[in-house]
Amino acid sequence: MRTPLTELTGVRHPVVQTGMGWVAGPRLVSATAEAGALGVLASATMTFDELAAAVRDVKERTDRPFGVNLRADAEDADRRVDLLIREGVRVASFALAPRRDMIARLKDAGVVVMPSVGAARHAEKVAGWGADAVIVQGGEGGGHTGGVATTLLLPSVLDAVDIPVVAAGGFFDGRGLAAALAYGAAGVAMGTRFLLTRESTVPDAVKRAYLERGPGDTVVTRKVDGLPHRVLRTELVDSLERSGRVAGLARAVANAVRFRRLTGVSWRALVREGLALRHERSWAQIVMAANTPMLLRAGLVEGDTSAGVLASGQVVGLLDDVPSVAELVDGIVADATGILARLPALVSGKRG
Repeated sequence: MRTPLTELTGVRHPVVQTGMGWVAGPRLVSATAEAGALGVLASATMTFDELAAAVRDVKERTDRPFGVNLRADAEDADRRVDLLIREGVRVASFALAPRRDMIARLKDAGVVVMPSVGAARHAEKVAGWGADAVIVQGGEGGGHTGGVATTLLLPSVLDAVDIPVVAAGGFFDGRGLAAALAYGAAGVAMGTRFLLTRESTVPDAVKRAYLERGPGDTVVTRKVDGLPHRVLRTELVDSLERSGRVAGLARAVANAVRFRRLTGVSWRALVREGLALRHERSWAQIVMAANTPMLLRAGLVEGDTSAGVLASGQVVGLLDDVPSVAELVDGIVADATGILARLPALVSGKRG
């Protein structure tokens, strides 16, 4: 299935596995690449040395294209960009808009730049800076998300830019891929669906907790890090929602200490990041930002659903299996191909 996304990245299928922190490691990314889709390593929860080792690990497992998700505001972002260029990584994705000079460096080295955006104006900005493609996530998506549904956000971005647009938020099967292509998107990106695969390193007990949930069992909360965050509704999340400001800040300070130790980020860098974000968030929100990686780690790595947060898209209520990555990608592409092949007969009124 050839689209502008497959032409740009060199993968066989227009399907992207998103860079989920603590989830998108070498095993999942290489399995996705081998299945013909675009796997994306999550580097925000890795030290530089861990990222370098993970990139080498993926390259040892597969010779197919893959990507790395970077934080453009990380203390060592430029060093990580150099690593991607040196290792020949095909795609650099970003959760926050990269700087113009960073995009230029990557493009000059032949690396595809594909930031994630949540509004048409953000897509216009990064496209003007030279981004090769964008991923646009609607409010149905898991993790940090906006309030506009994919069915509204996607066409607004498609109308705003003339670079390939990948649709995210609410996709999990061939029908979704066919619908996204009909909108004009170049492919789909999925997180929760890839989290629930056999190659995902999320503990089996946690996967079962996802499978037991219904369509209404996610909630968007600001009590994790002060920003809208779609997660599974759990007793912990309910308690966070009920907690006062003082208790939330105390928890966040403790998590900031733990996160700094785990990733090697200096206090100076954390303060600098806080100052950079001061015009966008309150100091309370900045301190709370450390909650995200640590609470996600407790659930998605340690398997402690009572002490951790489980990011999830709304599609979780429609998922009832844990296929291999190859089975997932092959099934989605086959179903989408069949749907698209039947459309001419459908619109002409013919059946069969």
